[in-house]
Amino acid sequence: MKRQRSIISNCIPVFVILGILVIWQMICITGLVPGYMLPSPIEVIQAFIADFPALMRHSRVTLLEAALGLVCGVTLGFLCAALMDSFEPVRKGLYPILVLTQTVPPVAIAPLLILWFSYGIAPKVVLVVLVSFFPIAVGLLEGFQSVDPDMIRLMRSMKANRWQIFWHVKFPNALGEFFSGLKIAVSYSVVGAVIAEWLGGLEGLGVYMTRVKKAYAYDRMFAVIFLVSAISLLLMAIVKVAQYQAMPWTHCQKEI
Repeated sequence: MKRQRSIISNCIPVFVILGILVIWQMICITGLVPGYMLPSPIEVIQAFIADFPALMRHSRVTLLEAALGLVCGVTLGFLCAALMDSFEPVRKGLYPILVLTQTVPPVAIAPLLILWFSYGIAPKVVLVVLVSFFPIAVGLLEGFQSVDPDMIRLMRSMKANRWQIFWHVKFPNALGEFFSGLKIAVSYSVVGAVIAEWLGGLEGLGVYMTRVKKAYAYDRMFAVIFLVSAISLLLMAIVKVAQYQAMPWTHCQKEI
C-alpha cells in the first residue's frame, strides 16, 4: 500500500507536466498565439535535436563556470557561517551585510563584474559565488545555532574543546540546513552563470541564448531554457542523493 502511494505521488508531477505540454501544443495548433511568439513543444524538441552538438559545447562552458563558482561559494559560506557562530561580534557585523547583498539583483551586478574582470571566465565565476554563497552561509548558521544547549554542556563536561563540539555536535546538526541551502545554490549557480554570459563572452548557454534571440529563433531559445531547467533539476537530484548518503538516519526515521 505504501509503495503504491509512493508510485502515485511520483507520477503526479509527470502527469502535470504532460498536461501542460498538451495544452501548450493545442494553443499553438489552434493559433491562439502566433507561432513566431510561442513555438510549439514539437518545434522546440526539433530545435533541440538539430542544435544538440552546439548546446552540449556551450553547456560544458556554463557547467564549468557554475562548478567553480559553486565550490568557491560553498567554501566561503561555510567559513563565514563558522566564524559568525563562533564570534558574536562577527555575526552582528557580517550578517546585515549578507542580507544587504541579496537586495541587489544579479542582473545589476553583472555589468560591473564585466567592467572589472573583462569578458573571460572570472566575472561569471564571481557572480556564481555571490548568488550561491548566501543560502549556504545562512543555512549553516541557523543549523549551528539550533543545537540543543544541553548537548553542548554535556560535551563541555566531558572536557571537549571548541573544535570537538563543532565537529561532533554542531556540524551534524547543521547537515539538514546545509543540504537545503545546497539545493538552492546549485540551481542558482547555473542561472547565475547564464545571466553573466548574457553580457559578454565567446561560449556558454547565455551567449547562445543572446545569439538566437537576435535571430528571432524562439524555438532554439526555448530549447536552451528547457536545457537549463533540466541541468538544474539534475544537479538538485545529485544533491538529494548525496544528502541520502550523508544523512541515512533521517530516512530511517521516516520509514519508522
